[in-house]
Amino acid sequence: MRIGLFTDTYPPQINGVANSTYILRNELVKAGHEVFVITTNAEKSESVWNEEHDVLYLGGIELKFLYGYIMTTPFHLNHINDIRELDLDVIHIQTEFGVGIFGHICARQLSIPLVATYHTTWEEYTHYVNFAHLKSFDHVAKKAVKELSRIHGDSVIRLIAPSKKTKELLERYNVKTKIEIIPTGLELDHFSPDHTDLRKREELRKNFDVQEGEKLLVYVGRLAQEKSLDLVVAGVKKAADEGIPVKLLIVGGGPDMHVLEKEVKEAHLENKVFLTGPKPGEDVPDIYRSCDAFVSASLSETQGMTFIEALASGLPLFARKDEVLEELLIPEQTGWFFETPEDFAEKLKEFTKMGDARMQELKAACIAHAKPYSSRHFAQEVLRVYQDAMTEYDGLYSIEDISVKDNTVRLFLVTKSHKELRLSMTMDDYYTLGLRRNETLTNALLDKLKEKEEGVIAYQKCLKRISVKDRTRKEIYDWLTQNTKCDIEKINSIIEKLELKGYINDSRYCDEYIARMTGSLFGKEKIIRELRRKGISNELIMEKLGNRSDRDEDALEYAQKVLESSKDESLLHLKGKIKTKLLQRGFSSDTSDEVIGKLDFSGQDSRELENLKIVAHKAKRRYERKYAESELRNHIYRYCAAKGFKGEDIYAVLDEMEWEDEED
Repeated sequence: MRIGLFTDTYPPQINGVANSTYILRNELVKAGHEVFVITTNAEKSESVWNEEHDVLYLGGIELKFLYGYIMTTPFHLNHINDIRELDLDVIHIQTEFGVGIFGHICARQLSIPLVATYHTTWEEYTHYVNFAHLKSFDHVAKKAVKELSRIHGDSVIRLIAPSKKTKELLERYNVKTKIEIIPTGLELDHFSPDHTDLRKREELRKNFDVQEGEKLLVYVGRLAQEKSLDLVVAGVKKAADEGIPVKLLIVGGGPDMHVLEKEVKEAHLENKVFLTGPKPGEDVPDIYRSCDAFVSASLSETQGMTFIEALASGLPLFARKDEVLEELLIPEQTGWFFETPEDFAEKLKEFTKMGDARMQELKAACIAHAKPYSSRHFAQEVLRVYQDAMTEYDGLYSIEDISVKDNTVRLFLVTKSHKELRLSMTMDDYYTLGLRRNETLTNALLDKLKEKEEGVIAYQKCLKRISVKDRTRKEIYDWLTQNTKCDIEKINSIIEKLELKGYINDSRYCDEYIARMTGSLFGKEKIIRELRRKGISNELIMEKLGNRSDRDEDALEYAQKVLESSKDESLLHLKGKIKTKLLQRGFSSDTSDEVIGKLDFSGQDSRELENLKIVAHKAKRRYERKYAESELRNHIYRYCAAKGFKGEDIYAVLDEMEWEDEED
């Protein structure tokens, strides 16, 4: 297998990520694989290969405030062909920025399966860029870290977490990619107490004036705020005040070097706490073997490499309780947890009183606990992930064709086995993701786009509905809830987008509706009822209507139309009918009465008797099949009375009508 390891940090740089990458590279090579490392070069601005042509150093700049972190641009496009010629089977990213982003670019452009390891809990490092120490900035920075971590995680096929703690963190970030827990392996034999050089041990202890009966503690790592070394120093101070025979060796460098030196001096611990500065990696195993226990108060570890190194060296651990240490630190067997300086001093007191036999038991338990973290096992697990990623990659969809319609991008996707899929997405998402033809989509990204597609299709349907007829916010909201499977969050997002683009605007709708209804001779109350039914707020309706009252001329015009279209009706019934129609039209009762008073009913009045005769004869034809004689007359009378005609007029018309009983 031909493997590309992309990392911002690599030996001779000294840190956990560099060490992990170096160990992985060595074990993969031992297993017969060809490995190429792409990393940074702080010494030169240009990029160079090493003599063996298996490490490409990209030009970068060292950031002193980030303790030697080498920053490089991710856009080394002139080296894309170099990576292409390596004919890689898989790319494995070790860091998220700089070279890591370049790894993403190479994987996408060259169609290579992409795997990543999430080594660093970046939330714990935002203080490095918060120069003004603002809480608001730190909150925004942490939120940005979470989003970037999610995007990074979902853009790879497999994500490796060095611990359960890191996996759970990524899951809280809502990363959807499958996450594999693989603790970074160590070349445990390098740290074995079997290789103890007694001369070096005695020399180191003598250099720091470690007396018979004194225990020498050691910390190895970066000297930085997130490591909480101030708590450790305070604990040693407490122990010194109580006469507990311990000394502390702090090995490493970092931005807090001078801060710690000042703390040690102010606590008068110059003969108890010693800061050695950075040491070459080859010297570290001898330093461990020259000490009696390892201590760290850090809660920012994703795995705790130095804890494992210490265990492999036979050193018990002193640490604050952290999920990442659950399988490493077994209380009373491989070490002790502490929370405060006082607690730490109390545990140190217990430790210094142990006899040789008990110390040997601790030592054996520590070595046994480190064994599962061998570099060989580590490489085997990573290779398994590579194989899974390559297999999954073959079944992934790639973009064969792209079309655009109505501001929507349609992707035509196909797998290597010719399985086809069509997918719709927004133009914004298309450009944000930087998708292009022939690009392969990860399952996590595909799932996310599928999840969004429902909203995209729903949005397009909303546009079609609005193009046919203007709609209010509530009408679109109700349609989306009743006719799509979109959740409330997605529906609100669609509504906001439609409003932002001006496709729905309740204020504009209100203006146009009022104008249209008024033009169609509707009254104020009808307009208010209808706008409320359409979801327009009462506040907006009142704002648009203002102090507007019904226009008498509108009501009069409509009433006149009703009057002119009426026939065969009594005057009383006609007036009632006109008022009912006006009320239904939304005009007030007062306006209706006033308008009726203005109408000219003279023609209707002159036709009253004629209309009554027409109604009476209609009633007779209706009832004469069932009734006769007086019973028939009574039904006709009641029918005409119900139509609003006067009683004396009805009797007069009935007397004039021809009846069968009279003929007999």
